[in-house]
Amino acid sequence: VTRSLPIPLQSCQCLAWKPGPVGVWPCPSESQHVVAGYSDGTVRVFSVSRTEMELKMHPHAAALTAITYSTDGEMILSGGKDGTVAISSPRTGMTIRVLADHKGSPITVLHCTRKQYHDFGVEGGELWLATSSDRRVSVWGSDWLQDKCELLDWLSFPAPAGPEGLDSLPPSLAAFCPWEHGVLVYVGFGLQKEALFYSLRKKQVLRKISLPAFATSLSLSPAAPFMAIGFGARLLRLQPCPAGAPQDYTGHDDTVHLCRFSPSGRRLLSASHSAVFVWELTGA
Repeated sequence: VTRSLPIPLQSCQCLAWKPGPVGVWPCPSESQHVVAGYSDGTVRVFSVSRTEMELKMHPHAAALTAITYSTDGEMILSGGKDGTVAISSPRTGMTIRVLADHKGSPITVLHCTRKQYHDFGVEGGELWLATSSDRRVSVWGSDWLQDKCELLDWLSFPAPAGPEGLDSLPPSLAAFCPWEHGVLVYVGFGLQKEALFYSLRKKQVLRKISLPAFATSLSLSPAAPFMAIGFGARLLRLQPCPAGAPQDYTGHDDTVHLCRFSPSGRRLLSASHSAVFVWELTGA
């Protein structure tokens, strides 16, 4: 640990790094910021170099469950336990929009990606998605400078009744595919144990990859067609896409609740209850 940030009394539920300038990595230390979401509904921006909180906003009435920056770092997208999504400006401290489309179900994922300006018939240079625990995914096209935010697609994945004896269902997770333009990947509790590749252009599932169990975490490599998937049986899988033999790794002490590729795609971080692993992906 090289720096420690001041920790408020409330519980920190989620956090995200501010993206650096396009094509620049690592970003200069003076521009390094993290945004965190808290159990009291607040969003706080911290400077890593100065180890201090720079901004506090209160866009939610419920605890936060997901948070991310827009691709240019100019907006903060936050999702709450009540299903609301807020878009706030770290420059002004103002919340410019609140969306209630997922209201009633906690937001599990917020993810942004760049797009061509007129992709999918809408203006702006960004796509983003919100996923909620009721297996719904909304996809949006945005131009934040023009205060435009348009719903492009609404996905709802079917599932059987929850099995008896299961305290909580596997999470609903989705992410844009870095190596396949206009495609998102979804995993979650459903009719089958599988990862779904959905085309935003064709409005249909392109293919499915069978999984040994319902996924508990998901990350897609930005450098190669691989995805990392965590499971409840202390298993981490590296899956080549669209097809190929998966590589399975054990060693975690519990459910693999987090896996995340580095921006270069050469490393993978995975975490369980009391263990954090960093993997060197020499063959990916």
